[in-house]
Amino acid sequence: MTAQDRRLEESESRKTLIIVVAVAAAVVIALFFYLLMRAGGSGGSAEPRLEGAIRAGSPEFEQYKSQIVLDDPEATEAKRALGDTVMSLSTTVRNLSSKTLSGLEIRGAVVDHQGQSVKERTVIVIPARQAELAPNKTMPVTMMLEGMKDTDVRADIRMEIAGLKFKE
Repeated sequence: MTAQDRRLEESESRKTLIIVVAVAAAVVIALFFYLLMRAGGSGGSAEPRLEGAIRAGSPEFEQYKSQIVLDDPEATEAKRALGDTVMSLSTTVRNLSSKTLSGLEIRGAVVDHQGQSVKERTVIVIPARQAELAPNKTMPVTMMLEGMKDTDVRADIRMEIAGLKFKE
């Protein structure tokens, strides 16, 4: 075997090694991104909750819910480069009570024809976006619902009060 033959064999084995390492690296990177995308889309983080809020089921909630009014929600939707659909839900909150609202939690949802939630989200509006809402005042509220597919049935939108708190 000549020196040239040995160099040729070494060169071919190096090429093979480089190709194997490149393919293995590509598989590892693809797996990493796959796991990253699954973790990001699972909604693993808990929705925020307004501490000390009056919630559904309590007599106070039913009493004050009729005095904190949400206008009929409106929605716009847009397709993102990621391939999913994002919906923006908007409404106006009206404080018709005689008390200042110091906390407000609103749940927004897109539902199908059977009234089942396709995508939903809860946001703390007060004090996160505004410190408080005085009596007989209004405030616009907008929330984003992300990650819907083209195949999801979007029959209706809903926005409702999930919790409220008054200034003492």
